[in-house]
Amino acid sequence: MSKALGLLSGGLDSSLAAMTLLRQGVEVTGIAFVTPFFGSAKAEQAARQIGIPLIVQDIGEVHLEMVKNPRYGYGKNMNPCIDCHAMMFRLAGEVMAGKGFDFLFSGEVLGQRPMSQNLNALRSVANYSGHPDRILRPLSARLLAITAMEEEGLVDRERLLDIQGRSRKPQEKLAREWGLTDYPSSGGGCLLTEKSISNRLRDLFDHRPEATVTDVELLKLGRQFRLSETAKLTLGRNQADN
Repeated sequence: MSKALGLLSGGLDSSLAAMTLLRQGVEVTGIAFVTPFFGSAKAEQAARQIGIPLIVQDIGEVHLEMVKNPRYGYGKNMNPCIDCHAMMFRLAGEVMAGKGFDFLFSGEVLGQRPMSQNLNALRSVANYSGHPDRILRPLSARLLAITAMEEEGLVDRERLLDIQGRSRKPQEKLAREWGLTDYPSSGGGCLLTEKSISNRLRDLFDHRPEATVTDVELLKLGRQFRLSETAKLTLGRNQADN
């Protein structure tokens, strides 16, 4: 039996990717990463529902350094999606090597996000991750070049999927057929895609390039005002903020 380690966000796509492999007898484990910008709660819920083990790693410090200077730049806000996905595959690859997994996988769908999930972006992620030959995207695999895992017989290409584009209807149909009933709505999940947090983060980097994870956590609190080059004012919105 082959063993796969998958990036599990807890969203519909990553859950279906795991289930696609489970349905052909692959032993699946999920891995979720924790940073100031996203956590593991949804992944933990998804892993329980699917019935797979989950590895959780805090990568806040190394992730923040990447966010400060991403090789492939940012998306609409401060989201360096290509660099982020490559980093997660690189770190998952270290776990793969240390724990005897055969390959990595994710829930990425060809064409779902025009900038970060087009064909060139998927190739860039794989190459930049350091594990270009051990990454499988089960939801779009039959639209992509055959992988070493398929050639080696670790997975059956005919039982992988050919989903592409921005519509979630094919995934929602599969979820109904496979009994996946509890999953979050599309979008969201990463604070770097949000305009308000991105504006605060730009201001932080401009005035404090050496910003730490703790500094970033404080960006989530209250209403914030830049008073000078060296001072900010934060007003709590509620007792919890204060």
